[in-house]
Amino acid sequence: MRRRVAPALVLGALVLAGCSAPGIPTPPAVDPTDTANTEPITLASGLAAPWSVVRLDRAGALISQRDGGEVLELTASGDLREAGIVPGVVSGGESGLHGLALLVDGETRWLYAYHGAADDNRVVRMPLTGEPGSLTLDVDAAEVVVADIPRASNHDGGRIAFGPDGMLYIATGDAGQRDRARDRDFLGGKILRVTPEGEPARGNPFGTAVYSLGHRNVQGLAWGDDGTLWGSEFGQDTWDELNRIEAGGDYGWPDHEGFGRADDAIDPVAVWAPDEASPSGIAVIDDVVYVAGLRGARLWLYDTTTPSIEPWAVYTGRFGRLRDVVAGPGGTFWVLTNNTDGRGSPGRDDDRLLQLTLPEG
Repeated sequence: MRRRVAPALVLGALVLAGCSAPGIPTPPAVDPTDTANTEPITLASGLAAPWSVVRLDRAGALISQRDGGEVLELTASGDLREAGIVPGVVSGGESGLHGLALLVDGETRWLYAYHGAADDNRVVRMPLTGEPGSLTLDVDAAEVVVADIPRASNHDGGRIAFGPDGMLYIATGDAGQRDRARDRDFLGGKILRVTPEGEPARGNPFGTAVYSLGHRNVQGLAWGDDGTLWGSEFGQDTWDELNRIEAGGDYGWPDHEGFGRADDAIDPVAVWAPDEASPSGIAVIDDVVYVAGLRGARLWLYDTTTPSIEPWAVYTGRFGRLRDVVAGPGGTFWVLTNNTDGRGSPGRDDDRLLQLTLPEG
């Protein structure tokens, strides 16, 4: 059955429990009209500045922690263990260990990681060995995939994901060099598209790794069922953005922010004031884009099938800062909080990975 999200139903009767993967605690049945029952399912707690979550096929997940460089495994039984520490991570400011992506290539499972190093941001990959519940990063076999992505105390981008075409997409920030975000020869302020080995992908618009440009700080990448790539982007003082990403597209930064309505740039499909969003990870579930808000401390939703509709917010202030969101099992979705990154107000169990469910609409 197709799950649809209706703004009025979401705002009036959120169901914060649902089916979970085998071994992870299963919530009780909930009446969608009972708004008093609004407790989420906590899948993991006590996380330290988590940044990215990747679900595993046979239940469980991998979670990155920015400052220490750890990759944690959430097992199917709900335990949390360290799978390894990504080598060469140098944290500081907004940089550290960021996005994760998983690729199965024959008998080898590769874990890709975007991280800050001493002089740059880079993407590396390592074999992921062992069975679920005892996964281990083979850090001695780590390989650099893409290096020399500019690094600064902020605007470091960091989201990575494999697209439907099998290519690796990399979201970078302008690293404070705003005037180079539209420079095709500069890796900052871009979305890159490379092969799993790090070479520019065939068909890229400029013959380089650059796929799109004119970005300030992209931290969310996700595809809809129709193959459309969506990206979330931090603005400066006026507008954060949700963009429909096109090959060779120029999104205008620093000359345009929000709806520039200019001939030389592509406008976003939705914008927010930074204090209501500061968007990081995104997911597309049944044609709805879910956008995790940091400063806004809420989850934004945008229905891609109804372009005229305004985005709407749920869980405002409920869980604090939200860093990532991914589709979960059985009609659920998972949200990663980010209250321990130095800018939030951590609760007793923060940070957490939460499982939530929206009702049929």
